[in-house]
Amino acid sequence: MAKISVFGIGYVGVVSAACLAKDGHEVIAVDLDPHKVEVLNAGRSPIVENGLDELIREGVESGRLRATTSAAEAIANTEASFVCVGTPSDADGSVGLKYVTSVCENIGAAIAQKGGFHSVIMRSTIVPGTMERVCIPTLMAASGMKAGRDFGVGYFPEFLRESTAIEDYYDPGLIVFGALDDHTRDLLSELNRHLPCEMHMVDLSTAEMVKYTSNSWRAVKITFANEIGNIAKANGLDGQLVMRMLCSDTKVAMSPAFLRPGFAFGGSCLPKDVRALTCVAADSDVPSPLLSAVLEANAGQISRAEEMVRKSGASKIGFVGVSFKSGTDDLRESPLADLAARLIRSGQEVRIYDPFVSTAFSNDPEAAGRGNDVVPDLGARMLPEIRELIADSEIVVVGNAYEEAMPALIEAIGHRPMIDLTRVEAQARSNGSYQGICW
Repeated sequence: MAKISVFGIGYVGVVSAACLAKDGHEVIAVDLDPHKVEVLNAGRSPIVENGLDELIREGVESGRLRATTSAAEAIANTEASFVCVGTPSDADGSVGLKYVTSVCENIGAAIAQKGGFHSVIMRSTIVPGTMERVCIPTLMAASGMKAGRDFGVGYFPEFLRESTAIEDYYDPGLIVFGALDDHTRDLLSELNRHLPCEMHMVDLSTAEMVKYTSNSWRAVKITFANEIGNIAKANGLDGQLVMRMLCSDTKVAMSPAFLRPGFAFGGSCLPKDVRALTCVAADSDVPSPLLSAVLEANAGQISRAEEMVRKSGASKIGFVGVSFKSGTDDLRESPLADLAARLIRSGQEVRIYDPFVSTAFSNDPEAAGRGNDVVPDLGARMLPEIRELIADSEIVVVGNAYEEAMPALIEAIGHRPMIDLTRVEAQARSNGSYQGICW
């Protein structure tokens, strides 16, 4: 079994650390935030993710998982490091590398003190060429050592979806990685050998590009499905039915998960990664009209929903969901949070039912709802019961689907004005007080 340090106790880092510990590896999670370190060492998850609390508790109790704020301590006691820090967009839309650069400097300095061979494996989402132009030079400058000879280097992108991350970890659709040296390549091969998926071993830049291609393709599929849904509805047709028929053609290997007309995409990956790839195209003097159109069309879908709410004339609006998708408390670039904030700014009274964001507030008010600064006074707007939200609203905006809320929402159709962005009931079609965004 391996000894691995995981830098960054964010979404990818904490899931990776917990799953590695479950597999029997010794794991040290590293973060500058002492609060996150304290929470993990107490056997609790700093984020809301199905099944993660149990994995972390088991890992901490077994002694295979712990956390620290010290990079030097983590490097000294492990043989490889996974870097899982965030890469938020810079002001111009390009990928932000301040956290990546900082952690590479810290790891490089720690490797120099350690003296033995150590592999540095990047999992953060970075555009093609970043490993060669930024990460490796930074590591070598900080360590005074030669990459691929004195220390190992790899790039191993993740494809975890929030709310199904543990399931995705153990049943991946894609495994791809690159490495400069045989030791790192062998380590990554061994860590993934038990998973039911072919391993693709490529160069570093190809692995970087595969990650961006995957996220951009998902964003394109969502936007394409929404455009078809909008056109279908305008012609009296059911956009979701049209796309279900298209997705039944398994010869082209379509995944129906993203080809489902509805609301805009959001989260910590798709928006920023499409922006970053358009910047890469621009820097290379390559036109990218589709990628630019994806972002424009996605913003248009939020505006479309906003206009539907405004046309209702309602002043008291109940939101079902505010995170960017069901099953997570993550509000980063959430289109629902954006929509709620727009309505609040224009004077509407907004209340919100979101069981996962509510759980995050209950567990740890300081860490609740990553990105929760978008919606003013978010905590005070939360309601614990769906029926209370329905009764207290002039119109209900259904943004995320929660199983426990469906019976009450179905009952409310025809009795309470509703704008449905996700589809409460398969047979529901826009009619009177019920309006579906694409059906």
